[in-house]
Amino acid sequence: MPKKKIVVISGAGISAESGLATFRGSDGLWEGYDIQEVASPLGWENNPERVLEFYNKRRKQAAEAQPNKAHKALAVLEDHFEVLIVTQNVDDLHERAGSTNVLHLHGELKKARSEKDESLVIDIGSDPIKLGDTAEDGAQLRPHVVWFGEMVPMIEVAAEEIAKADILVVVGTSLVVYPAASLVEYAPPKIPKYIIDPEEPQLFNKKEWVHYKEKAGTGISKLAEKLKKEIN
Repeated sequence: MPKKKIVVISGAGISAESGLATFRGSDGLWEGYDIQEVASPLGWENNPERVLEFYNKRRKQAAEAQPNKAHKALAVLEDHFEVLIVTQNVDDLHERAGSTNVLHLHGELKKARSEKDESLVIDIGSDPIKLGDTAEDGAQLRPHVVWFGEMVPMIEVAAEEIAKADILVVVGTSLVVYPAASLVEYAPPKIPKYIIDPEEPQLFNKKEWVHYKEKAGTGISKLAEKLKKEIN
C-alpha cells in the first residue's frame, strides 16, 4: 500500500525557533537593513556590495544555527509518509534535520548564481560572496534567492505537488505574501488540513482547518504523533 503524501508549507516561524531572525519585521528592517535596499533588483543595481554584505551575514548565521525539534519531527515523518516540504525559508535546516524532499520557493542561501544567467547556480556552502566573484559566464555572482519583485520560479511545481496531497500542513507562516499565500487553494477540498500557529490565523475557513495554537516545535511534535497513530 503506498504511503500517504503529506505536503508541509513552512515559513520563517519554524526557523525562528533555531534563533534565526524572521526576515519581515513590522518596521521593514532586518537587523538594521532596509529590506528594499538589500532584497530587490533595484537595491542590487544601486549597491551590490551592501546586498552581498547582508546575505553574507545571513548565510553565516544560518550555517551556525541548528535544526530544532520541529525540523526533526518533520524528518521523522518520512518513516511513515511520503513527505514534501515546500518552504519559504532560504536556510537548509530542513535538510540538515534529515528531510530528503525539500522545495525552496525563495531560493537557497548556500547557493549563488550568475547575475545574468539564473541557470548558472553553484553551491558555496557558508562562504561569502564578494564583488569580483564570478560565475562561469564571467558575470558577477549574486545570492540564489528570490528578491521582492522577482518571479517565484518554483511556485507552479509547488502548486502541482499540493494538488496531489493527502494531508496539508502549514507551519511557521501566516501565508499573507503572494504568490505563496495562494498555494493552499490548490489542495484537494476534502483532505485533512492543519495549521500550527500561536496566533489565530486570519486567512482560513476554520471549518476546513485544524488549528494547533502552538509554536512550531510543540505543534509539529503533537501533530506528528497524531498522524502516526492514525496509520497504525
